[in-house]
Amino acid sequence: MSSSEPGLADRFKHVFRDHPLAVTIITAITPEGPVGLTASSVSSVAVDPPAVSFSVTRATGTAGALLRADNLQIHFVAPEHVATAGEFARTGGERFVDGQGWSFDADGRPHLAQARARLEGYIHDTITVGSSVLVVAEITDAVVGDDAEPLLYANRRFHRFDAEATAL
Repeated sequence: MSSSEPGLADRFKHVFRDHPLAVTIITAITPEGPVGLTASSVSSVAVDPPAVSFSVTRATGTAGALLRADNLQIHFVAPEHVATAGEFARTGGERFVDGQGWSFDADGRPHLAQARARLEGYIHDTITVGSSVLVVAEITDAVVGDDAEPLLYANRRFHRFDAEATAL
């Protein structure tokens, strides 16, 4: 490989930058209050018991608070949530503010209005890989929400799912 060719890390990032993924907002209640972040890495792991995985890029700030929480809520979002997903993706972005559609149940857990679905659970295990943390969460409840197309993320931008493009 010549010195002008990108290294493995750059090629690896390029592959996943162009790979579309569904967007979720992961929240938790901590002693300091609710925390949340946008994630496009949620994946099903098992059905019995129900479990998912996701990753966070560091164990500090919001991600660190989420990793220390004893609860999780994973909100599967639609294109109408693009502004909220953008805020939860940015360091210092506004979270849980009026106009984003949040309500809180009797236990203080956030619920996002018109979410496509919401999973509730807790962190079962974590694995540190470089500067990232892979999380396996056991799911204790699944709430099916509004029928809507998923919000997607690819090439550092949010996108609408094109259901017509899937017709074969």
